[in-house]
Amino acid sequence: MAKANVKDLLEAGVHFGHMTRKWNPNMAPYIFMEKNGIHIVDLHKTAVKLDEACTALEKLTSAGKKVLFVATKKQAKEVVAKHAAELNMPYITERWPGGMLTNFVTIRKAVKKMNSIDKMKKDGTFETLSKKERLQVDRQRANLEKNLGSISDMVRLPSAIFVVDIMREHIAVTEAKKLGIPVFGIVDTNSDPRKVDFVIPGNDDASKSIDMLLSVVSASIKEGLSQRKADKEKSKEEGEKVSAEADADFDAE
Repeated sequence: MAKANVKDLLEAGVHFGHMTRKWNPNMAPYIFMEKNGIHIVDLHKTAVKLDEACTALEKLTSAGKKVLFVATKKQAKEVVAKHAAELNMPYITERWPGGMLTNFVTIRKAVKKMNSIDKMKKDGTFETLSKKERLQVDRQRANLEKNLGSISDMVRLPSAIFVVDIMREHIAVTEAKKLGIPVFGIVDTNSDPRKVDFVIPGNDDASKSIDMLLSVVSASIKEGLSQRKADKEKSKEEGEKVSAEADADFDAE
C-alpha cells in the first residue's frame, strides 16, 4: 500500500487550514497550532488517517468495487478528473445532479437518453431530422454530457464516494450517508469531520495539496485493482486446470 510521507505533505501545503475564525471545533483533534490567524493541520495525524483511508480503498477496489469521486470546485476539478480517469473510476466535476444517489433510477434514464442520441447518430436517424431538431438534440446531448459524461458507464450505485471539500459537496455526502455508502473526504479546518467515515485532514483549497493527497490515494487504488486482476487470472488458471484434469479423467475411463 502507498504510504503518506509527512515531508511530501508539508511541501504540498497540505497543512494550511482556514482562518481561525472560520474553524469548526470538531476539527480540534487534527489541528497542530495557530499561526498568523490560520490553523495549521497536524500532518502526522493526516498521514495516519490517509493510510487508514488508503487501506480501506485498496480493500474495496481489490474486491471489484467502484468509487465515485466528487469535486466541483475550480481548484479540484481537473486534478480529480485526471486521477479518476486514470483509475477508470466514475467522477463528477460539474454540478452535482440532485438525487444522483438517492434517485439513481432517474439518473440512469438520463444516461440512457444520452446513449440513445449517440445511437441515432450512428444509425443515420439523426440525419432525417430537421435542422432545428438536430440543433435541439445536439444541445440536449451536450448538456447531458456535461453533467453525466463521466458516470455514463456506472450501471449501479458506487460502493463508496471520495469527496474534496465536504462542505461544498454536502448534498453528495448527505445522499451517501442516507444510503449507507461510505464517505471518504479531504476535510479542511472549517468542516465537520463527523459527517464522513474516513477523514483525511488537510487543505482542500489548493490544487497542489489536493493532487498530493490524491496521488497517494490513487496509488493504493491501483494496487487494489492489480490485486483484483491477479486474483481473476489465478481463478481462471485454476478453473482451466480443473477442467483439464476432468477431461483427462474422462479420457482415461
